[in-house]
Amino acid sequence: MHGNLEPEETVMSSGGMLGQFALALEKLGWDSDDEIEVSIGGSLVSGIDVGENYNEKWQSPKGTVKYNKDAFIVIKNKNRNPYVPSQPNPDLKAHHDE
Repeated sequence: MHGNLEPEETVMSSGGMLGQFALALEKLGWDSDDEIEVSIGGSLVSGIDVGENYNEKWQSPKGTVKYNKDAFIVIKNKNRNPYVPSQPNPDLKAHHDE
């Protein structure tokens, strides 16, 4: 930030981060009223209770989230998720009698 409160043009340009995101959504045909879910992948959560006296260099308190350098974002469009449960095949017959 250079003391300017106006948004930087490079962020919204087609080459900027948000511009690239907008272009990808346009390619997919997503609408602004679609319900989306954003998740972060490539992370780890400490699951060990280390107590009060622990080595901060090697241990983290339980529930601490750390993001890997190669963490990624997953964006799911919940309106376009074709959830169809599997159906049994009526032509298949059981090989074993019950």
